[in-house]
Amino acid sequence: MEYVYGALVLHAAGKPVSEENLKKVLTAAGVKVDDTRVKALTAALEGVNIDEALKAAVAMPAAAPAAAPAAEKKDEKKKEEKKEEEKVSEEEAAAGLGALFGL
Repeated sequence: MEYVYGALVLHAAGKPVSEENLKKVLTAAGVKVDDTRVKALTAALEGVNIDEALKAAVAMPAAAPAAAPAAEKKDEKKKEEKKEEEKVSEEEAAAGLGALFGL
């Protein structure tokens, strides 16, 4: 996570997110730098518009909680339907048993 935070700090400061700059930020923060992770992150961010990615990331959490209550309502409806099915099944079973004994 600190690698991503370092890249965000560089971006916010208007500096290019390069291996050299990211290493400097991480070292200044007291992080033991892993060159492989630095290279992987800078390669992954190459050609990415960080501003657009941040806007998309901010918009996503706002939509996620709205979907959760709908899912809960569906679960409640399914539970109610199952209870109704169980009740009908018990009544039918009882009626079938009565027929066996001539009731």
